[in-house]
Amino acid sequence: MQDRPQIEGGMEKESEVVLLGTWSSGYCTRIELALKLKGIPYENVEEDLSNKSHSLIHHNPVHKKVPVLLHNGKAIAESLVILEYIDEHWNHAPKLLPDDPYERAKVRFWASFCDQKFQPSAHNIMITKGEEQEKAIENFWEVLKVFEEGLERDFPTKSQFLNGDTSGDLDIVVGSLACNFEAFNEAAAEVLNLQKNPAFYSWVTAMKDCSLMKETLPPHDRLVAKIKSKFSLHPSN
Repeated sequence: MQDRPQIEGGMEKESEVVLLGTWSSGYCTRIELALKLKGIPYENVEEDLSNKSHSLIHHNPVHKKVPVLLHNGKAIAESLVILEYIDEHWNHAPKLLPDDPYERAKVRFWASFCDQKFQPSAHNIMITKGEEQEKAIENFWEVLKVFEEGLERDFPTKSQFLNGDTSGDLDIVVGSLACNFEAFNEAAAEVLNLQKNPAFYSWVTAMKDCSLMKETLPPHDRLVAKIKSKFSLHPSN
């Protein structure tokens, strides 16, 4: 068994790949999914974001956020950047991004859309109540509609995964967040269901049923409790 790397003081023991992350973060989940999909051994170091370690601050001094990937002591931050780094450095199959430049650009565009539009619109649902929350849900559905229509237009495929027979970059980016929809529905509000979002729901369900996703996603009950605690969400009396 590989020894656990020592990362105190911003220095780690000689270990090729170390992930600084936290269990409840979808952004960290996507890095774990990519590493596992590529078959890359790594050491997962759990960060307490309420008391950030010296190592995290040292390796990501700009944002001081997870995830951070340490590869032979070199730090890479920001999940989308890390995913591209993983695919470029370990360029064996399965590939996360398409080889064709145009296809790759489309994947990058919608991955960015997910983080810039999709995720913030979901976040707004959790920080609002009453009429404001209803408006936030409507806005989420509008964003999701744009997303669904864009994927249908840019990635016409019969496969359950946009990358073909295996998960790719966009599956990982979306799946790491959306595959937790049942926890979100339970903790905050029901925003994703088969009747309202058939295409997206089917895609997410297919990803959620993959063994790799099942073993990597955070435990449902624990995540529900985490969401409720973080956003002070409690059932009405």
